[in-house]
Amino acid sequence: MISSVFVDRPRLAIVIAFVITIAGALALLQIPVAQFPDIVPPQVTVTANFPGASAEVVESSVAQPLEAQVV
Repeated sequence: MISSVFVDRPRLAIVIAFVITIAGALALLQIPVAQFPDIVPPQVTVTANFPGASAEVVESSVAQPLEAQVV
């Protein structure tokens, strides 16, 4: 069995463990990792024209219903 090789030769098991550990450390150093990836959140822009209306009228009759539908 394979286990008997490692039981009879513990140095071989230690050397293999060190080789795997060193290979993993070298691979870890080579992996590119971005600390803050460039993720752009979704964004919506809505333009509404209401000529001749005051800001309060536009807010109550246009902006609030649009916000209710979008959110």
